[in-house]
Amino acid sequence: MAPKIYTRTGDTGDTGLFGGGRVSKGDLRVEAYGTVDELNAALGWAASKVNEQEIKGHIETVQDDLFVIGADLATSPPTELRPQPKVPILDKSRIGEMESWIDAADDELPGLTAFVLPGGSEGAAALHMARTICRRAERAVVRLGTQEDVIDDVIPYLNRLSDLLFTLARLENHRAGISDREWSSPDG
Repeated sequence: MAPKIYTRTGDTGDTGLFGGGRVSKGDLRVEAYGTVDELNAALGWAASKVNEQEIKGHIETVQDDLFVIGADLATSPPTELRPQPKVPILDKSRIGEMESWIDAADDELPGLTAFVLPGGSEGAAALHMARTICRRAERAVVRLGTQEDVIDDVIPYLNRLSDLLFTLARLENHRAGISDREWSSPDG
């Protein structure tokens, strides 16, 4: 018989961390890995909406990375009685790889002359939504980093990822023949 999905151990408002220990569900660590999980779910939704296979491939790579980041964030800090459990390690070359994806897309896209409003195709709109969640995840990790150690590459990774998602949203629209909707000031 398969184990049940519910354990009831969090019914009092706390949760277990990977490697042991329990914290409040309102803890900064839980907020950080929970927001990364939300970003991963938003990217799964975006992947179901985009038409471009290249963009879907980038999303799938990022989703794997986010699972690694989430696992690290969900791991309790080691103590004398509780050693650090083995967790996957974020590929340090991924930030540079994302930059190359951004550069390749920028080579294809018209130059930016104004602020771009989220929207366009369903895929682009979903990527813009994921981008805003990415920024929230970044803020949550920064807050956590003021109180506890966070692996070095997580904040730069999330920062670059939001740039990538913005660029991929524009690319999805461009390849669909949909122009970016540019913001115009009410002042003209």
